[in-house]
Amino acid sequence: MAFSKVAQISAIFLLCLALSGCEAQGQAPGNADEALAKAKDIAAGKVGPDVQVFNVIDNGAKADGTADCSINFIRTFKAACNSNANAMMVIPEGNYLLGPVMFQGPCSNPNSLIIQVNGMVKAQPEMTYFTGGASDATDWISLQNIKGLIITGNGTFHGQGAELWKSRDCSKGSDCARLPANLKLIKVNDAIIYGIKSVDPKGFHMMISWAENMKIFNVNLSAPGDSPNTDGIHMSKSSLVHISDCVIATGDDCVSIIHGSSNVTVTNTACGPGHGFSIGSLGKYDSEADVSGITVKNCSLTNTDNGVRIKTYQTQSPSKASSILFQDITMNAVKNPIIIDQEYGNKNSNEPSKVSINDVQYVNINGTSTSKAAVSLTCSASNPCQGIQMNNVNLQFNGPPDAKPFGSSCVNAKVTYTGPQSPPPCSP
Repeated sequence: MAFSKVAQISAIFLLCLALSGCEAQGQAPGNADEALAKAKDIAAGKVGPDVQVFNVIDNGAKADGTADCSINFIRTFKAACNSNANAMMVIPEGNYLLGPVMFQGPCSNPNSLIIQVNGMVKAQPEMTYFTGGASDATDWISLQNIKGLIITGNGTFHGQGAELWKSRDCSKGSDCARLPANLKLIKVNDAIIYGIKSVDPKGFHMMISWAENMKIFNVNLSAPGDSPNTDGIHMSKSSLVHISDCVIATGDDCVSIIHGSSNVTVTNTACGPGHGFSIGSLGKYDSEADVSGITVKNCSLTNTDNGVRIKTYQTQSPSKASSILFQDITMNAVKNPIIIDQEYGNKNSNEPSKVSINDVQYVNINGTSTSKAAVSLTCSASNPCQGIQMNNVNLQFNGPPDAKPFGSSCVNAKVTYTGPQSPPPCSP
């Protein structure tokens, strides 16, 4: 199909729901534990008689993996979203092919809108279905302006990105604009995401922005370790986000937390392969909002390029990253277990980063490093890192032997130490 024709069809799919947005707004779930229990019940097929079901099959979707079901999914979502009753959009078992779609609120439901996913949903593999790019952020499945949402089930969103990755070697100067995320959630508040899987996205697995009170439990995100720019969960300008009991194996950051994010927790989550748990990159854009209140706890990393990382660009864009806790972290053959890099992306620049980093705690960090510099803190000359605390760090070297000592590297960083330290601390 010619590009112009496909682009036209995709644009129609994206606009048809947005132009007929729902009128009212459902209430948010109350108690978080109750909402999570409800998500588990729904995943197991347990719903009350008061829930009105909207099945994509009833709206003409074909579960054969060959017919494009974009308009059928849009019609189903619109009907569920516009319902004045408690509503559930159902994607049953089967294979579904989908181009880019936007599920646009606000919704009319009295309680959280439910999307039950038990099928295999696959993206159109060709980029001709995805108009634009990073400039207008055409992604695969977008959800926007929804208050009160539960996405649950044992289904899979497959981005079919493998063929596209082959032509995107950023190290060789190829076009590296952001590619479509499997799931993009913008202004989605009071949400629970439980049990679903994401495989081989073209770009990010999940992209979250302008969200508040979102809980992500027991999701499985997977792509090969060499897949480019396939961040697991990437968020900006969001608050009260909790990620727990997830398994993330991908080609970039397992979780990336950038500008404007606050009160974010990541717990009991396994990362690897990938680039670790990252705060940043920060300082890339003008007038970035600060990052604060970030906790990564009881997590493990295996065969990752980095462990827990803070990264900023060398630019004149000022902002702050503060109140950050990395606690009870297990590293298994991690290349750079603890790293602050304020020269990220432009090592040859003589311009120091204007991002201020302070109040960062590393508590009970254990495991193995494949590099001799297990702790590397490279901070800004104009804004040295303040309040860096190392408490009980026990990392052992298990890489190839060489003559270099196993140690720590600290530049423009003020660090205090408590308890045992391996590698040895930086010199005062």
